[in-house]
Amino acid sequence: MNCRITLLPGDGIGPEVTEGAVAVLDAVERKFGHSFGLTAMPFGGNALDLTGVPLPEDTLNACKQSDAVLVGAVGGPKWDDIKPHNRPERALISLRSALGLYAGLCPAVLYPNLVSASALRADVAKLGADILLVRELSGGIYNGEHGYRDGALGQEAYDVEAYAISTVERIANMAFELARTRKKRVTSVDKANVLTASKLWRATVDRVAKGYPDVELVHKHVSNCALELLTRPDKFDVVLTSGLFGDMLMSELAAVVGSIGMLPSCVVGKGAIGIYGAVHGSAPDIAGTDTANPIGAILSAAMLLATSLGLRAEAAAVDKAVKTTLSKGLRTKDIAHGKKHVSCSRMAEEIAMNVLNS
Repeated sequence: MNCRITLLPGDGIGPEVTEGAVAVLDAVERKFGHSFGLTAMPFGGNALDLTGVPLPEDTLNACKQSDAVLVGAVGGPKWDDIKPHNRPERALISLRSALGLYAGLCPAVLYPNLVSASALRADVAKLGADILLVRELSGGIYNGEHGYRDGALGQEAYDVEAYAISTVERIANMAFELARTRKKRVTSVDKANVLTASKLWRATVDRVAKGYPDVELVHKHVSNCALELLTRPDKFDVVLTSGLFGDMLMSELAAVVGSIGMLPSCVVGKGAIGIYGAVHGSAPDIAGTDTANPIGAILSAAMLLATSLGLRAEAAAVDKAVKTTLSKGLRTKDIAHGKKHVSCSRMAEEIAMNVLNS
């Protein structure tokens, strides 16, 4: 297969972990005879420094002409004083909107070899976890009205959470379809006891669920879900929620699987170009030290292979290579818990080698 992938290395540790993912994609090319035309473009803070905007027109056009986009983290203290509309993080939101993407997918798997790295109690961790977080990213508070105004107590700030019925229907249908390929269980997470937007969310999800009688639906308030993810994560399958609540739960999933560096993700839409990248931030405190964990980025590349390119055997080879590498005892600093660890680049090299030897 010949295809085009736009690479957006980003800021901080973004270039380091995406370089690891590219090394693994190179191994897939050699092993399976594909040609992935990767083109690196400025994005986020580095684009802001070069062009004055976090998402340059040339970068956007390259993404639109690609089969998929592989992205690193963006942002950092260097750009903290930039006005909100032009901050590096806005690049991701703008890119999602421009590509028509609305669903954030984050698989969280606790590998047997990393049970000791999990924040869970040992007896709970042994039960394992295989959870798919499905977040709605086109509506909600991140995309609502923001501003400042005069209030009864003086100046106040506001952020509006709003959801259209059609927006909830779209993400709910995707969650139920995905559940049909897994354990056929959807947990919808909201705050319907307090928030009007959550009341609409719950009523809409209930209505969509009637079209999937083979899939079990459970509703949970976000506070209760947060507790149960740490006490019985094995009970969850597909977790459906908003962008804001999904951000909160994603951090918990990082604790479940051992490190935020282990979590891959993608943002997709029906028939649209997907964006793939690890969920962690730019971690400027360790940037340039070659100590980051590249596995989240590498597993994101595996999702790119399976989802945007339809190369499921190749994606399975990458996943197997990650498992093989962990079974050999290799650990980056975040999952080593004070024991001997390897560098970011060394971990990526070993995974790439295991792809070639699969």
